[in-house]
Formats: sequence, C-alpha cells, structure tokens
Amino acid sequence: MVEKKSILVVDDDRIILDSLCEFLSLEGFQTTGAEMLESALSELQKQSYCLVITDLNLPDGNGLVLLDILKKDHPQTVAIVITGYGTIENAVRAIKKGAYDYLTKPIVDDELRLAVERAIKQQSIMSENESLRLQLERKYSLENIISHNYKMAKIFDLVEVVADSKTTVLMTGPSGTGKSILARAIHHRSNRRNKPFVEVSCGALSETLLESELFGHVRGSFTGAVSNKEGKFLAADGGTIFLDEVANASAALQVKLLRVLQDRQFEPVGSNKTITVDTRIILASNRNLAEEVKQARFREDLYYRINVVTINLPPLCERVGDVQLLAKHFLRMYCAQHNKDKLGITDEALECLERYSWPGNVRELENVVERAVLLSKDKYIGPDDLPNSIKQNQSQHETYRSMSLKEALAKPERNLIRQVLEANHWNRQQTAKALQINRTTLYKKMKHFGLDAEAKQLGLT
Repeated sequence: MVEKKSILVVDDDRIILDSLCEFLSLEGFQTTGAEMLESALSELQKQSYCLVITDLNLPDGNGLVLLDILKKDHPQTVAIVITGYGTIENAVRAIKKGAYDYLTKPIVDDELRLAVERAIKQQSIMSENESLRLQLERKYSLENIISHNYKMAKIFDLVEVVADSKTTVLMTGPSGTGKSILARAIHHRSNRRNKPFVEVSCGALSETLLESELFGHVRGSFTGAVSNKEGKFLAADGGTIFLDEVANASAALQVKLLRVLQDRQFEPVGSNKTITVDTRIILASNRNLAEEVKQARFREDLYYRINVVTINLPPLCERVGDVQLLAKHFLRMYCAQHNKDKLGITDEALECLERYSWPGNVRELENVVERAVLLSKDKYIGPDDLPNSIKQNQSQHETYRSMSLKEALAKPERNLIRQVLEANHWNRQQTAKALQINRTTLYKKMKHFGLDAEAKQLGLT
C-alpha cells in the first residue's frame, strides 16, 4: 500500500480551512488543519509534512514567520502561501522566504490542484537530493578510508584538526594512494560540506584549456571560445576546489594561482572583470615540489604559499598491514556491485597480495580485486585469479638459492616483526604479546634487524 503524502493546512478562517482539507483529502492526501501559528508549529513537532499550505495573516503571527521556521528546521518541507490580500510585494516577500508558490483567495480548485502537484514533485526532488547527499557523505567520510597503519592514523588526526578551517592543504605521495578520496573526506568533514566539491586534474589539459577551465573565459578570447564560460573556481564558490597534479601547471598559470591563493581573486581569460570567491583550496602532487623548485620548474613563492599544511600519503608497500583489510573491503564492494557471490580470499592469495610491491598503490589493488571478482569461477579468490605479475612475484620469492638456514629465516622474521609492529602502531608491549615473546627478546630482535633505528626516525620511541 502506497503511503499518502501529508499536508498541513494553516488558515484562521474555519470554513476555508475545512474546505481545503476536504478537497485535498479527496485528492488522496493525508491532511491536518491548524487555525493559528502556534498550533501549526505544534503539529510540525509531532510529525513531518511534505507540504505546508499557509495563510499569510494569522491571529497570533505572520505566515512569513512560519516560512522562516520551515526553512530553518524543516528544509525538506515545501510551502505554498495563500492570502486574501494578494499584492506583488507580498508574493515577492513570500518567494524570498522560501515559498514554492503563491495563491490568492478565492482559491480555484484547478489552480490549487496544479500548485500542489508541482510542489509535491519539488519535495520529492529535494528528498532525493538529500538522500544522494547523505550517500555521498557516507561514501567519502573519513571513516570509509580503511587503514590500521599508524602513519594513516596520524593523517586522520591532522584532517580532524584542519577540516573546518580555510587553510590550504597540500597532499603529496605517489599516484594511487588516495589523495582524491582524502580531499573529498576533508570537504565532507568541513562546514562547507553542503557546497560544491570541484576536482580538476592539472595534468589532463593543455595550458590554455587549463586556464580557461579554472578561471573561465569570455566569448572571443581565443579560437573556439564561442560563448562565455564559468570557471571551476567560481563553480566551487563557498565550497572546495581540489587541484590534482598541480606540478604540471605552467609558469604563467602558477602566477594566477598564487594570486588566487593570496587574495581569492582572478580575471577570466580575455576579461578585465575581477571576480572574488570564497573557495577552500586543496592541492596534490605526486612529484617532489621542493625538488621542482630547485630545478626552477615550480615557483618558490607559490610552493611556500601552498605548503601550509602538508599531508604525505604513504605508498601501499609501506602499509603492508592494510593490504588484507583493503582487499577484503574491495571484495565486498565489487561483489555487491557486480552481483557476484564470493565467500572470501584464500590465505595463499592473500600472501601473494602482501608480498607484492604495489607500484600502483591502492588503486592497483582495487583493480586487481575487481578483476578477480569478475573472472574467478570459484567461491574463493585464489592465486590463479590474480595477474601473472603478482603470481610471478610470489614464485620469485620461493626460488631457492644457496644460503644458510639462519640467513633464509632472517628476512621473513624481520618482515613479520615489522608487520606486527605496524598493526599495533609500534607499541612494543602489544607487539611482544601478539608475537608471544617477551619484551626483552623483542627489543633485541628490533635492534638486530635495525627496526629500533626506524622507530627513532619515525619519532615512535
């Protein structure tokens, strides 16, 4: 059974109130009547309504006050205003306050029916948009970035601190480590979450096209500019713009970027009109920008301007403990997406994944798991379902060469200790407990394998 849409009707004239409620009930809606502003607010506290139809003149207040309350506390509710004193001024005021439509008394049935149908459609669109927004928030929330790695934990703490600020954030690290996802997480954790998030890859466009893409252009400013175009900075006004691969920006474009970062102002290509925006800027580069500055390929003043808060995302090979977590997450995700029924990944396949160096980082792992989900014929993903490069890597590890037993066991032992240290955020007491050895033995082994020096470098001693 289809649930009836609910409408709250507010009018101090009892005859008109009963007439409207009766008409809307016959049209298939669930209606509630209120003669005063106070009783209308009381009804809104009891349940949610798709639509409110309110008179402007009420004994204990003004319908415009009700519109303000709806906009603030019930944003998913659409409003139609009715009044016996129809003036253009009142109509404009009501629309500015958020009313969807405006009708004058006496109410004509066909006009009311059409207005209600259109308002209900608008409310459905608003509800759908809100649902999509919540889905995006869940998808790009910080909690959705899966990791038990201590380096990532520090990054999450830093994101919590800077998310709500306007400060510029620079993200560094190899391609495929999740810079775009983290940029979205910062945006969705900030007070700009309801405003646009705009992503631009600076390496995907030529110099002219990139400048036009970022700042817009006016008609005739260059060959092919047949009309005015709004740039991405203006599109992200009030929200966040994410500039990926910023090291690819030309020298001329870097000058314009510096000005935007300092003053939040720019001119579209071919225009003298200065545009001011309130846009949060997040940048990313898979190149070493300090080295780019030394080589005179990147402006020093721009580098120091963007290097306010830097987040360095580690490659997946430094997060071995996360490989299993991510692989199982991607397995669940792509089984649901492709309607496949897989029970899991075998221990042998997981060992192959953990031994691989992952030059393509998390993105490569995701692609490998999706491929396995699509091609595997068994209930479990096994080594045979993995690409040859990963299987060959495993075979190379198993190839025999002449060595002592002590030498052969040293590297796996070091790798195991390091993995357990990472899994326990380098807490030695918990690591010793997990390895079922005492702390003194762990300290000796860490020193023997050089892991104590690594801990000091990371500031974890």
